Amino acid sequence: MPLRSIKDFGWLVPITTTVNISDSSLIQPFLNFVRVEFNGIVLGDSHKLEVPVDECMNYNFTCSFECSDVGYTLDDLAHKPIILTVIEVLPKEKKQKEEKTSVLGQAIVDLLPLLRGQWSFSSTVVLHPAPGSPSEISLQDEGIKPTLEVTVSVPEPLLSDSQLSESNLLAVTVETAYSVPDVWNLALGPSCSYVAALQVPLTAEKEQILLFSNGVLKMGGEREPVPRPKKWPISPLLAPDAQFIPGNCIEGELTDLEDGDLTSIEDQEFRAEAECNRKRVSWDTERRCFVDAGGAACLTRRIAECRLWPVEVMRSPQAGAAKVAVGKASKEKTVRRSNILMFGCNFCVNFLKYWKTKRKMSVLWESMKAPAAQGRPRPPSSVGSCKAAPSKEVIIDILCLQTGKLDQCESITDAEPQVNAEGQMYADSRSYIVIEIALEKPLVPKRPPEELAKRVMELIPPRPPLPQRPAGAERAVQDYQAQIASVGAQVLEQYQQMFGDLFVPGAKPLDSATEEQRKRQLLGELNYSGKYFAFKEQIKYSVVRIVREKMLRTEAFTDAEQLQVFLSQLYVFLVDEMHAALNKTLSADAPEVQPEPLLDCSQLRHFAKEALLNEEYQLAAQYYQEQLARDRSNPSHWFDYGVFYMLTADYLKAEECFQLAVFIKQVNVPSLLMCGILSEMSGRYEDAETFFERATCIEPSCVVAWTLFGLFYLAQENLIRAEMAFGEATKQLRTAVVCSPGCRQETVYDNQTPTEGGRQEEVKFRQSLANPVDKHGELLISHTKLVSHAFMAQRALAQQLLCPDGGPSSSYHLALAHVKLLQGQYSSAKASLQESLNDSFQNPDAWALYGHLKYLTKDYNQAQKCYERTLDFVTDASDTHTVYLRLGSIYLQSREYEKAKTTYLRACRSTPSCLTWLGLGIACYRLGELTEAEDALSEANTLNNRNPKVWGYLALVCLQTGRKLEAEQSYKYALKVNEPLLQEIRELQDRVGFGNPSFP
Repeated sequence: MPLRSIKDFGWLVPITTTVNISDSSLIQPFLNFVRVEFNGIVLGDSHKLEVPVDECMNYNFTCSFECSDVGYTLDDLAHKPIILTVIEVLPKEKKQKEEKTSVLGQAIVDLLPLLRGQWSFSSTVVLHPAPGSPSEISLQDEGIKPTLEVTVSVPEPLLSDSQLSESNLLAVTVETAYSVPDVWNLALGPSCSYVAALQVPLTAEKEQILLFSNGVLKMGGEREPVPRPKKWPISPLLAPDAQFIPGNCIEGELTDLEDGDLTSIEDQEFRAEAECNRKRVSWDTERRCFVDAGGAACLTRRIAECRLWPVEVMRSPQAGAAKVAVGKASKEKTVRRSNILMFGCNFCVNFLKYWKTKRKMSVLWESMKAPAAQGRPRPPSSVGSCKAAPSKEVIIDILCLQTGKLDQCESITDAEPQVNAEGQMYADSRSYIVIEIALEKPLVPKRPPEELAKRVMELIPPRPPLPQRPAGAERAVQDYQAQIASVGAQVLEQYQQMFGDLFVPGAKPLDSATEEQRKRQLLGELNYSGKYFAFKEQIKYSVVRIVREKMLRTEAFTDAEQLQVFLSQLYVFLVDEMHAALNKTLSADAPEVQPEPLLDCSQLRHFAKEALLNEEYQLAAQYYQEQLARDRSNPSHWFDYGVFYMLTADYLKAEECFQLAVFIKQVNVPSLLMCGILSEMSGRYEDAETFFERATCIEPSCVVAWTLFGLFYLAQENLIRAEMAFGEATKQLRTAVVCSPGCRQETVYDNQTPTEGGRQEEVKFRQSLANPVDKHGELLISHTKLVSHAFMAQRALAQQLLCPDGGPSSSYHLALAHVKLLQGQYSSAKASLQESLNDSFQNPDAWALYGHLKYLTKDYNQAQKCYERTLDFVTDASDTHTVYLRLGSIYLQSREYEKAKTTYLRACRSTPSCLTWLGLGIACYRLGELTEAEDALSEANTLNNRNPKVWGYLALVCLQTGRKLEAEQSYKYALKVNEPLLQEIRELQDRVGFGNPSFP
């Protein structure tokens, strides 16, 4: 029944458990029974049965307990299992009054399926042997594990469908606290118990204190094994192996992919040394919590109010509880609660200041103070209790950075406290704890992909092109031609039936007399069989439509002469259309083969970008339009055309192009991102969020998509979601670096000291992962480098300055210079490039961009030096094509034709285009190499036959070689060139006496 009924009326929900033993290796028959416990209370014992050797035993035992607000709650079901203990009844000895028993083993049944909506489930659980029992000896000898078959059921689901969708399961795993102070030493004092605690809201009215007891202090010398099982948050069991949660392990994970503190490159060496050689306290315990709808709302509100979550660790000697004296040193750890908005996170948490958590008291102190004030022992917690041996005094050391006695914590304000020497030892040791927090469902649910796809379709409604359906007169003519084709096919079939046997391959054509005879026979057969009349009836309806819709005659003729004129016109028209239809049907000509285009789409895109580089926008538009004419159903073509309109600041046409790309293929992530950018620029923030979220849903590993999503949320002042998006971008960027072949070196995980070369490789690998925000601006530049004002790239670069791992690095200055260069702010770009070169003097991209800056400011000498330095590096720049073009043009201006020829040859080998071949042709012409010049200019003319400069130099070559006709033809197309080249052509024409058609 629904939980609401339980809360309101206190109804009881019985849980039935049926136990069957399915396998056991036995040496001899013995008497035993099964004891069922839950939350430390015995639910019942089965009948005592004798188990035969090598046979299964069916107990047929059923017990139940009540689940209600006053008894066992749903949160108890989340983290407390049913404990099944198999007990052997020993034979009675003489004069023995009571039976003696021996524990054979224990099994654990997880009740979590009941909180996921199941009514009943069956489970086969392993019976873990108790130390020294016969089962343990048999397991060691034969390796056979006995099992129990358990069935758990409820009359009705514990949660209704609405409550199941609104509730959540929170799992908190406290793993290990590393680098604890040296005073935590087993040899220097009595043994201590170690307890970790944090407080979470499970309902709207109540907050639960989660206590993780039974921490084990370990000395350094080896790493924690990975993977290792997680423990149940209950008191130690009689069977040690039963304390582990089945199928739930702590997996090894790179520290670079964690959230929290000590994840930067500076901390990697310290963490590697601390996790191997320093003391640590290990819990490896998972506490699962059932959070109802009110608790989830409260948890969300608490996260929004304060981003830090306090975690306390207590160390106390195992002594009595007669008096409680509080130590002076205290420290508290915090985790960022905003990260649990996602499904789950791993945290490496350092000890932070207590006042940052906005908490005015210690939950450990409050939980210890209440039982002491009442003069009774503290009841055992659901996770574990701080039990101690009898003594007069218990000294408790609660780890928080707050100083003074713990009772002073009750009056903590937002002012930062001062740190004393005793509390400073935790900061000096750089103690930290690893905690994993996971939610079964995110507190802020993501919209499903289907809903996002539907929303995008609503924003970009389907606009299929209207089908080309003929109507009116055109359709009437097409129907007539179709009927003629049908009648012609039937007549041809009849002719083949009559004269097909007389056909001789390779024979001479028939004479006129034979053709006339066969024609009369065919007409006679058609009239005799009635097919001729049927053909006329078949064609008559289409002729009537032509008269009405083509000739526009709907009334009868009153004048016989007009009727004859109309019939003549109609006959001529019908005969012409009949011939056209028969020619289409009976034509024996081979289909016309369309020639393959000389340029493919990739070349057109390359030429368009080259035209944009030279600010020839009309030529670039022609290339993009030709690319669309080749294939209008390719979304990348529409995306390129939209980027072109972005550069020309025509945002309406750009958005239309991007929307067409999304309409053709909704999974086109670049177009979705650009639609989101344009929606934000126009103030449609809800639409922008939909586009960005859809992009991240389609391609979760896209760093650019997550970065843009985070920048969007940052502009909306939604800091929690912005941090989530930036964190995901950082994680995906680091994962890409880790998974890329050849970039990952083996990490030393044993106790041996790595070699110096190994340390350098490890540091190099860590540096590739460090400061991922430093690369976000570069990625956005590459994505939006043609976008006017680099709208989102500026935000990414500004955010990098605020990021703890960011800052004005070399790549930051380079990306900023690129943005400023796009905006035409040359002085700011120069300052940024100088800063970048100061940090990374051997960066070819920085020198190439510095050369572009000098080229645009017409400082050609400095531009030449920068370009030459760029090409001298072993590593090529990311865009060498522009470097080749501009360096070659500088050589031509300075009349260094040999260098120009070499430069343009390199460009033609790597990325040939009309301009590279033109530059090579000019250099060869100036060197007097007319044959090579003509070949290069012919290649340029093949790639673009509308470039007047190419025709101009072809005219010069033809004039030099004495070809009059070709010189005149080239001159006609070269009249649009600039005046100096045109003047050179005319002077050569005057000297040779031909080449100008206007000559007398």
